[in-house]
Amino acid sequence: MKIVKVGDIEIGQGKSLVLIAGPCVIESELLTITTAERIKKITDKLKIPFIFKSSYDKSNRTSVEHYRGPGLEKGLKILNRIKQELKIPVLSDIHCRNEILPAAEVLDVIQIPAYLCQQTDLVVFSAKTGKPINIKKGQFLAPWDMKKIVMKATSTGNENILLTERGTVFGYNNLVFDVRSIPIMQQIGYPVIVDVTHITRIPGPSSKDPSGGQPEYIPLYSKSAVAAGCDGLFLEVHPNPPEALCDAASMLKLDYLEEILSTVLEIAKIVRKV
Repeated sequence: MKIVKVGDIEIGQGKSLVLIAGPCVIESELLTITTAERIKKITDKLKIPFIFKSSYDKSNRTSVEHYRGPGLEKGLKILNRIKQELKIPVLSDIHCRNEILPAAEVLDVIQIPAYLCQQTDLVVFSAKTGKPINIKKGQFLAPWDMKKIVMKATSTGNENILLTERGTVFGYNNLVFDVRSIPIMQQIGYPVIVDVTHITRIPGPSSKDPSGGQPEYIPLYSKSAVAAGCDGLFLEVHPNPPEALCDAASMLKLDYLEEILSTVLEIAKIVRKV
């Protein structure tokens, strides 16, 4: 397996479990920065490598009326402030080619959204920046289908690739978490992250509708993913999820983060032996 480097963080076999976390979308500069500060305090205490995630734009919202974020320019300024002031790497998702170059000037990891993971130009041009890229597995794909997508990225010479499991469509408006996807995608040769919070989403209802997610399963999925050997967890967290402007029904309340991380780190000591 390739070891992926994000700044001083190394991700992969034999390396520490990594955390990618933050609010689903940038709602305000104050909320985003204070959330990043709280997560950093927890991860510093637990000694877990941390990459901050929040989206400057959520282009794939189910309704045109849903909040998307502050946009590219303003969002990148906020992420850059977090990066510079807190000294932590930042990740966000891109949605079209014209975002890639300005995003690459700020982001430490460029994320390809699940819905867009088969878009060749998006994957190739992101990889050409030389930045680490996190490709989220489309919920409509089998884990072995990711090999061809990885080949698109590696055709540029960039091998700093993360693959993220985020659930698989199972019938109408339901997702399942097949833990086999972790070792299957690791066999492609790259570290695998598990996006626990998006797996708990129930497609269909509004993300503000309590029926649109099952966050009570976040601890179970987190423990299962680490026990199955994933290289990192992806958790969208928020100080007050019911009031969040995006994915309110599936984000983890920030108050619960330390307890979950403490538990999975004990599992990681056994599984990862680092």
